[in-house]
Amino acid sequence: MFFEINPSNGVAIFEQIARQVKYAVANGALRAGELVPSVRELATRLAVNPNTVARAYRDLQADGFLEAMRGEGLRVTKQAIERSGKHRTKLLHERIRQVVVEAKQSGLTEDEFYALVDQLWKKEQIEV
Repeated sequence: MFFEINPSNGVAIFEQIARQVKYAVANGALRAGELVPSVRELATRLAVNPNTVARAYRDLQADGFLEAMRGEGLRVTKQAIERSGKHRTKLLHERIRQVVVEAKQSGLTEDEFYALVDQLWKKEQIEV
């Protein structure tokens, strides 16, 4: 599983980790029953404090995305697939809405906005 943390984007690192786990479930990169990296392993890989990863994992457990398996670690729950899709849609809706409001306030026309989105969609090469 691939994580990309951006400490300067205004989103707390633990929240970025939690979102990326949810996105990985939503797009099939993580499946129900699959183990996530240990707190220590992920903290080392991302060069972040283990408490940051632990907080993300606690939040994911509280939201029903992960469950503890004694002696094994944390695994993705069966309910996570449905929840992740809904969460992804809700989160993206909120973020896109903010961008649309800002675009309208700045005087961007609808055609200019769609052209910009189309250009960025085609340009971005995101590894999943």
